[in-house]
Amino acid sequence: MSPGKQGSESEAAVAMAAGIRLEKMRRHARLSRLVLFTAIAAGPTALGVAVMSGPATVAAAPLDKPTAVRSAAAAADPGGYAQVFVDAWLRSSADDANSAQARLAQSLAADVDLPDPVAGAQPKPTAVSAVRSVQQGPGAWAVTVAAAYADGRLRYFVVPVRADASGASFTVTGAPGAVAGPARAAVAPSRYRVSVPAGGDLSSALGEFFGAYLTGAAEVDRYLAPGMKLSPLSPASFTAVTVQQVAAVEQAAAAEQVPADGTTVRVRVRVDARDDAVRWPLAYELALKARSGRWEVAALESGTAQAGGAR
Repeated sequence: MSPGKQGSESEAAVAMAAGIRLEKMRRHARLSRLVLFTAIAAGPTALGVAVMSGPATVAAAPLDKPTAVRSAAAAADPGGYAQVFVDAWLRSSADDANSAQARLAQSLAADVDLPDPVAGAQPKPTAVSAVRSVQQGPGAWAVTVAAAYADGRLRYFVVPVRADASGASFTVTGAPGAVAGPARAAVAPSRYRVSVPAGGDLSSALGEFFGAYLTGAAEVDRYLAPGMKLSPLSPASFTAVTVQQVAAVEQAAAAEQVPADGTTVRVRVRVDARDDAVRWPLAYELALKARSGRWEVAALESGTAQAGGAR
């Protein structure tokens, strides 16, 4: 057989093999579409099986219960809307319905009457904040708003708010009601029950660390455990720092000598930080680890510890 003829037959064989593979792919795609269309016609359960299974063998498995999906109106929180309204309402007056605050309050709640204060008798709030939102039904909310005054008073108002079906629009449906503030929550006893001596190694290590961290007088890294990363305050606005009290969870924190390497203790530290005008009483929770006869900071529980530090 001539070389030319052999080459032609070889090319023909390659083309035939490619054609067979292409036809198999087409059949596979048609079969997959057939299974999918059949599943769509049969319903959601069959559709789930068709999507998750191959075209050759289909093994139906029971689907999990559908997850409840909250509507937009149910998920929306009108706390900010109620806060804006109460702030404008408290700063408005029925005697001056054309003031900017009065117009704002009426734009948020057209049917709500404005306060009618005696001239000079009612101070304006210094701050207004939404503190609680309770859904009372589909699209219906009761929002509690706190108003703080310069004389130290704190007043609370509950505001009825209605959300539309999409949860994108709100309206105040009634006048605010003055209510009592929330009660103070019960607090569990502190876990920091071990008193750490003021002149001990741990208190001294903390004093040096906070001196570097809050004033920038030294590099913070030298006081950190291996793997711990912490960015110093920038700019360092304090000029002096004094450790006032250290309490720990573990008894090892109060030992006269630094314990064995790897010993970890958790402490709560009260410090006084001073700047040019104010003395600031601050508090921190930290974890410290013993290494080579010294205490090193392994975690600062304030959200500033980065990857690599103990949490």
